[in-house]
Amino acid sequence: MTGKRGAALAVGLMSGTSLDGVDAALVEIGPRYRVALRAFRSEAYAPEERQRILNAIAGGTARDLAALHVWLGERFAAVTAHVLQDAVVKPSRLAFVASHGQTVWHDPGRATLQLGDPAVLAERFGVTVVSDFRSRDVAARGQGAPLVPIADALLFGHPRHGRALLNIGGMANVTWVPRRGRTEGVVAFDTGPGVAVLDAVVRAVRPDLPYDEGGALAARGRPVEPVLRELLGDRFFAATPPKSTGREHFGEAFAARLRDRAAALQPGASAADLVATALALTVRSVAGQLQRWLPAGDARDLLVSGGGARNPTLMRELVAALPGWRVGRFADEFFDGDAKEAVAFAFLGWLTLEGRAGNVPSATGALGPRVLGRITPP
Repeated sequence: MTGKRGAALAVGLMSGTSLDGVDAALVEIGPRYRVALRAFRSEAYAPEERQRILNAIAGGTARDLAALHVWLGERFAAVTAHVLQDAVVKPSRLAFVASHGQTVWHDPGRATLQLGDPAVLAERFGVTVVSDFRSRDVAARGQGAPLVPIADALLFGHPRHGRALLNIGGMANVTWVPRRGRTEGVVAFDTGPGVAVLDAVVRAVRPDLPYDEGGALAARGRPVEPVLRELLGDRFFAATPPKSTGREHFGEAFAARLRDRAAALQPGASAADLVATALALTVRSVAGQLQRWLPAGDARDLLVSGGGARNPTLMRELVAALPGWRVGRFADEFFDGDAKEAVAFAFLGWLTLEGRAGNVPSATGALGPRVLGRITPP
């Protein structure tokens, strides 16, 4: 569809499990998987907005969810308008908008729900909208996640050897690509918590902070080792890929468990110790999962994106936990790593409109390749 007319301009929208805000990427997509980032904008959720989403996740009524669906659609429309203004691009030039939506429930392999009404985006911009990418994969008995591996394989793999691409958002997920342009042999899965548990612990011990900026709190603390050993025994870490997870497993309740166990096993643990424990949980689970499940014997090349890549304490500890690996930031080779998932969903929208599969069955466990998403006409 779009590819037959040459390059297409599109906006990809992403609001992840970290609940930090909405990312919008203006992307130019051309034949032979040529993708260029034209503009990027990230707008944080205000504390009351984040709390509204958390309340809906925790026990929102049908009325709450319906109202949130429309409100998120307007929130996504506002960010889309702003990124177009930044780039001095009129909405009439857009071929489509691709919106991941805000996940409010993800039960891998059974049900998944992303909110943010695509009809609002279609109405505000007079453009085709592709949304609800995960449901078709779940219907095909897949996990519904991760979906970024198709972009990792076709756009961001190394041209000559294997590469792992790690995104540390609310959850952390990794894709191993044998070589750029190939989906055969791709291994991808969620490794567990990214910053969701870490941020929840920070907000509990320091209500004045939304997150541990620069990893400063964690750097002053020491992990509570007995708690770490207990939490790393969680059944998710032992499960064989393909696998995915979400805040339902690694969210506020898990963070409360970390604090409770620390209080029981090391009563004198400081706030910094608790944050250091949460950060170490992310680092050690990521390192352990990479070493356990990724193919051995190829180049140990890792590029990191997402909010976790901006935390120098986390990155320093990740490098130490992966001896023999060449660990870098996605931004050092491509573009702002915060934009990566929004770009990936723009690419997924393009694949949908081209009638091409967007999932990687080896990553999600689906019965086979599927064209993903629902299309809302202009």
